[in-house]
Amino acid sequence: MKAEITIVEQGRGPQLSTSRVTVQDLLPYFQEGCSYEEILRWIPTLTRQEIRVIEHYIEEHKEEVLELDRRIRERNAQRRKPPEVERILREGRAKMLALKEQWQRTKPNGEAK
Repeated sequence: MKAEITIVEQGRGPQLSTSRVTVQDLLPYFQEGCSYEEILRWIPTLTRQEIRVIEHYIEEHKEEVLELDRRIRERNAQRRKPPEVERILREGRAKMLALKEQWQRTKPNGEAK
């Protein structure tokens, strides 16, 4: 006999009782109007029943779910990488751009154009 699929709280926000997939993990798919087939393509470990349980939860707790989504997006927007990491990323982008320009100036066999 299969266990009933429910939404539980394990400290990461509402999630499936059968996996670590949270309501917030699927919310963007529903906001984009994705079908169950599309969701299953991206998260093949889910079942249609699990998707249905999350969809029902979102419908029944819409304001709460959307408020949590807003807070998560706000927090993510405020996150900044440490200055040292930003510097390394800038330097890496500059190196990649220089390599790309160098590659474009040469033929595939290494001869200059």
